[in-house]
Amino acid sequence: MILAIAIDTPLRRSFDYRAPAGCTPDSVRPGARVWVPFGRRKVIGVIMECRDLSSVPENKLRTVDNIVDPVPMFDAMLLDLLQWAAEYYRHPIGEVVAAAMPVPLRQGASLEAAEIVCRLTSNGHERALIELNKRALRQRAAIEWLLQVAEATPGEISAGAGVSLETLRELEKRGYVEKIVRIPSPRSDAAPVAPRASLPLNGAQQVAVDAIRASLGSFATWLLYGVTGSGKTEVYLNAIAATLARGEQALVLVPEIALTPQLIGRFRERFDAPMAVLHSGLNDTDRFGAWRRARSGEARIVIGTRSAVFAPLAKPGLIVIDEEHDGSFKQQEGFRYSARDLAIVRAQRLNIPVVLGSATPSLESLARAQRQPGALLSLPQRAADAHPPQLALIDLRTNANAQGISTPALLAMRRHLDAGNQVLLFLNRRGYAPVLFCPGCGWAARCTRCDANVTVHRNSTQLLCHHCGSQQRAVEQCPSCAAPVKPVGQGTERIEETVERIFPDAPLARIDRDSIRRKGELEAVLARIDSNEVRILVGTQMLTKGHHFPNVTLVVVLNADQGLFSTDFRASERLAQTIVQVAGRAGRAERRGEVLIQTEYPDHPLLTLLLRGGYEAFASGALTEREQAAWPPFSRIALLRAEATQAAAPMRFLQAAAALAREQAVRGVRILGPATAPMERRAGRHRAQLLLQAATHTPLQRLMSGWIPALEAMSEARQVRWSIDVDAAELF
Repeated sequence: MILAIAIDTPLRRSFDYRAPAGCTPDSVRPGARVWVPFGRRKVIGVIMECRDLSSVPENKLRTVDNIVDPVPMFDAMLLDLLQWAAEYYRHPIGEVVAAAMPVPLRQGASLEAAEIVCRLTSNGHERALIELNKRALRQRAAIEWLLQVAEATPGEISAGAGVSLETLRELEKRGYVEKIVRIPSPRSDAAPVAPRASLPLNGAQQVAVDAIRASLGSFATWLLYGVTGSGKTEVYLNAIAATLARGEQALVLVPEIALTPQLIGRFRERFDAPMAVLHSGLNDTDRFGAWRRARSGEARIVIGTRSAVFAPLAKPGLIVIDEEHDGSFKQQEGFRYSARDLAIVRAQRLNIPVVLGSATPSLESLARAQRQPGALLSLPQRAADAHPPQLALIDLRTNANAQGISTPALLAMRRHLDAGNQVLLFLNRRGYAPVLFCPGCGWAARCTRCDANVTVHRNSTQLLCHHCGSQQRAVEQCPSCAAPVKPVGQGTERIEETVERIFPDAPLARIDRDSIRRKGELEAVLARIDSNEVRILVGTQMLTKGHHFPNVTLVVVLNADQGLFSTDFRASERLAQTIVQVAGRAGRAERRGEVLIQTEYPDHPLLTLLLRGGYEAFASGALTEREQAAWPPFSRIALLRAEATQAAAPMRFLQAAAALAREQAVRGVRILGPATAPMERRAGRHRAQLLLQAATHTPLQRLMSGWIPALEAMSEARQVRWSIDVDAAELF
């Protein structure tokens, strides 16, 4: 028997091995792990297929060392999804399979959560209480406790019988107690879970819940389009309650780790059911434990970030994708998959519904919903009769400002603080200042490895590049003319400093990647915000994604101009989403919210459209523009990227790749470029890209099926590092 094995390697293929002697089709099945010789190493692989013949000559076939898993690690449907993803995203199958495995599994750890338990031996059952001295109270207590429960872990016995582990060791020496390894059995027949009482639903919420409930047990893609504060989470909770009542599991995907604390809190308040949490902030052991609980069916609700789309489920019933528009669902390095799109494919194969929720849906999801009558579930009003915030523009050209905060914004902050409310200042720029500048000659501190300025950080002697992470010593004098240099522009640290100076009596919290580093820090800050201990919040996009701040009544967007003039065709969509999302943090309770947007371009069509008609008006206009320009969602794209330390190598490779694509001449595919990347040099490497575009994915996939293997054989390919990004979300 020949086994096709996926191995974690950049080669786009599986590898044929002979099955070990004595193996039968029942003992070797696809989805199981094996140890195999690979070159001079022993590595873990996953069986993708069992067959009778191989194209590899018999004398070159090697034999699998041993089978790791007695049962497949991946079921047939999940394994098929991984195979499909590898083919669709044109990525090596071994790396795709590895991405779906926790680190311990890649190292050969046991698939099942083996547990050491103690039980009485036959002698312990029959003789222990007779032979033990009546004064051996602790040993007798342990025996009596085990006679009632049959078996338990040492910790359970210690707690239940009130004895020490040393007592158990003594009983084991005397032959009264023995230790065994127990492997929990899967729980695919989990009992229904009754939720605690839900909040009252308004009419739109009830319509959405009824539609999702009716679709349980069949495939449907629902777009839950609700304004910020409209109660989307409550719809999720009711739909999940119906799923759990059927004895099924729910998978909930969120874009950021920062969203999980509040969401988990809401879920624990509602459901007395085991949960599993999967995200990169966990250590390998915790993540593996959550993965096991999801696979066994013990965890009824699985919450995770992007990679949780591959979590194994014993009895899946519903998939929810919160903030579906968020760019974090698209992996930007290595295996460049979209968790949102893969979740839809997975739901279709499982024949279960998937709910995409957002206050600012992606244009792809809106277009999909428009093509599927009835797929759009709208929540047009805020829950509990909360009023939408009032939006206004502040013209930075005509208003004085204190280090980036205009006078009208400062006056509004004082008014809201005096009323006992909280204020949120949003600036999507970390650090103290984005530029260290010389007013004398115009010199600016640049990264030596990127085409970018380095960022000034407060209380740091180093200048940091936010693109490659490199550092250089800060200077006080210009290296060109010796004049004093100064930080120019604002980052969150500078805004924090300014606010602390102007409002010294208002406690402040800054939330960005520099201030939130260690486990538990975000939860602690959110608790201080909820208790109203913090009066002013300063932060980046970490603050915009789904957080509920009921006491925030004023939001100030300090710089709305980032993204107005980008070369990326998605930049205006991302900017509109960011503004609407951060504005939605204001006035989510009974107090009315106010949103001030600072800009130097108050007449820009995007900003005026948002103020007049909200995100819906913007999306309608943007979809029309995309259709006229034949950009996604009205076309499919794939981006071939190349980078190298030598400036000419990427363009040379991409020019040869473009010529090769034109030779293959697949009808309906446009080849655009090559061109240098918007940031041509990053981390010491020169970058360029080639864009493929087609009306549908079929001609694009047909071209790539022959084109990518040919690229691997090109001599120019060995001089660059290249990658293919199907359905690219960013052009950079």
